[in-house]
Amino acid sequence: MATKSQPSIKKVVLAYSGGLDTSVILKWLQDTYGCEVVTFTADIGQGEELAPARAKAKKLGVKEIFIEDLREEFVRDFVFPMFRANALYEGEYLLGTSIARPLIAKRQIEIARLTGADAVAHGATGKGNDQVRFELGYYALEPNIKVIAPWREWDLNSREKLLAYAEKHGIPIEGKKRKGVAPYSMDANLLHISYEGGILEDPNFEPEPDMWRMTVSPEKAPNRPEYITIDFVKGDPVAVNGRALSPAKLLAKLNQLGGKHGIGRLDLVENRYVGMKSRGCYETPGGTILLKAHRAIESICLDREVAHLKDELMPRYASLIYNGYWWSPEREALQVLIDHTQQRVNGTVRLKLYKGTVAVVGRESKDSLFDTRISTFEDDRGAYNQRDAEGFIKLNALRMRIAAAKRRGRRRK
Repeated sequence: MATKSQPSIKKVVLAYSGGLDTSVILKWLQDTYGCEVVTFTADIGQGEELAPARAKAKKLGVKEIFIEDLREEFVRDFVFPMFRANALYEGEYLLGTSIARPLIAKRQIEIARLTGADAVAHGATGKGNDQVRFELGYYALEPNIKVIAPWREWDLNSREKLLAYAEKHGIPIEGKKRKGVAPYSMDANLLHISYEGGILEDPNFEPEPDMWRMTVSPEKAPNRPEYITIDFVKGDPVAVNGRALSPAKLLAKLNQLGGKHGIGRLDLVENRYVGMKSRGCYETPGGTILLKAHRAIESICLDREVAHLKDELMPRYASLIYNGYWWSPEREALQVLIDHTQQRVNGTVRLKLYKGTVAVVGRESKDSLFDTRISTFEDDRGAYNQRDAEGFIKLNALRMRIAAAKRRGRRRK
């Protein structure tokens, strides 16, 4: 039962995967808070069988179990808006884990309202970014919700203690004695797979070749390049190789193509929001292709100053997502501006995939601002008066000429 130092909780919605951590958390919540637990498992393309999660929850006495396919919503309402901004955290990370958390938080709150729960719980640790992302989302959407973060409360701070707790309480944990368990933590969704912790905590340790799951090694990728096309409408991809696809199916197709050619691996030491540095390895094959293609179609459809403004704002936008501020007013305001810039970002990009690389080899659009008559090095028949450049250059040089004259005058004295 809840103690005096703990709030009284009647019902809690737990973000539940069915793995070791959240299975222990489920039982711990029941024992520690004496409350009813509702489980919520989101299918966002992690590629795992979710039926066992239902069976485990039932065995632990859970009466309300939610297992939901959120893949289309994930890509349509979270991944694609982020890619309209060309978001990269610290110049490299495509934010695959970060962008999944606001959706999970949103649906958790909706389920809490639906079931009359007065609290939500998650399995993120007290050292990571996910605790911040989940809880900022909870509070932004339901300001008076109670939040339980077991990793900040209990003393089960090792895998051995978690396994002992599971053993003691009869919690079924498949493979708990299995040899060959990955010596690191993994998180997967339709956008990426992340690997961190364990042997990867040494930033000088090269990941073992068999760690990667979504991509072949570039060395083993096909010896011939593959050409593909991606069609865009208002900044969002809508078709691959001329075939219209739903958002989730389109990203899955790009993952398959990118994985085949060894595209999208990243080994990064990043700065967590909580203050520490962290080493993570990521596979984002489809996202890597998509970013390249989106920037290519923007290159012919966006005005120069609009494109440069987007690039200036992008690091701030990416940091907001990384740090958990998807539901903040500043991210929403930036999104309005970004989405406005995408109204005429329409057309087709042609790309070459080859041994870990993706190269743009063509782009075309009915909304293209590229004017061959003006940009040509051949005779433009008066479309551009080159003499206009003289005054333009002199006016832009005026402040520097004045400063140079002042410096010369001081030296003469």
